[in-house]
Amino acid sequence: MPASSNFQQAIREAQSGALVGPNVVNKALPYVGGGMVLTAGGVLGGLSLMATNQALYMPLFWVALIGNFVLFFVAQNVAMKGNNTTALPLLSAYSLITGFTLSGIVAYAIGVAGIGSIGTAALATGITFVIASFAGSRMSDSVGQALSGVVGLGLIGLIIAMLVQIVGGFFAPGMFGGSGFELMIAGFGTILFVGAAFVDFYTMPRTYRDEQYLAGALGMYLTYINLFIFILRLIIAIQGGGRRD
Repeated sequence: MPASSNFQQAIREAQSGALVGPNVVNKALPYVGGGMVLTAGGVLGGLSLMATNQALYMPLFWVALIGNFVLFFVAQNVAMKGNNTTALPLLSAYSLITGFTLSGIVAYAIGVAGIGSIGTAALATGITFVIASFAGSRMSDSVGQALSGVVGLGLIGLIIAMLVQIVGGFFAPGMFGGSGFELMIAGFGTILFVGAAFVDFYTMPRTYRDEQYLAGALGMYLTYINLFIFILRLIIAIQGGGRRD
């Protein structure tokens, strides 16, 4: 899960209150917004292909999913070096392909909970951003570092829980594949990434230099994409769509 490594790196590097990039957040925010727009375009493209050529959609989905993981690490490495001219098209492609890979869960959410579920998840994500942008940047070092540590441990726990869900679903689908376990994971993931949204505004200026604004934008983008996904999963689980039995 790329978001995990990104957060853990930020948490390790944010050891003190000294700002290394006081303007990095303001520089990064337009690119976070642009990434979200490209992701929405990718979702619409995936939904369109799903409706017109289902047979082609699945092979492209798997190619996009694998390619996206590779592209993430390449783009992150380039962005961390401050090579923004090269990083920008890589991150743009990453955002667009991410949207394509999300079209499946978006289509499923629409089928289970209606088109309003997408609006609800997007609105909740936006409200979190507004609150986090105000409160996260004003956190004291003690609170910021403590919350960073909690989020880092929580991400490890979330990854373990998701692996247990996947493996357990094969051997005991009634226990791990039902809506109860999915509701627990979706709820925990939602709370975790709400916390991560606050952490971003604290760690970014303490982790990235001003010229590394695209690396910071990538980290923040991942936070809000994951928050949107887990809110959507929570809505699906509440509606009973997580049941596989």
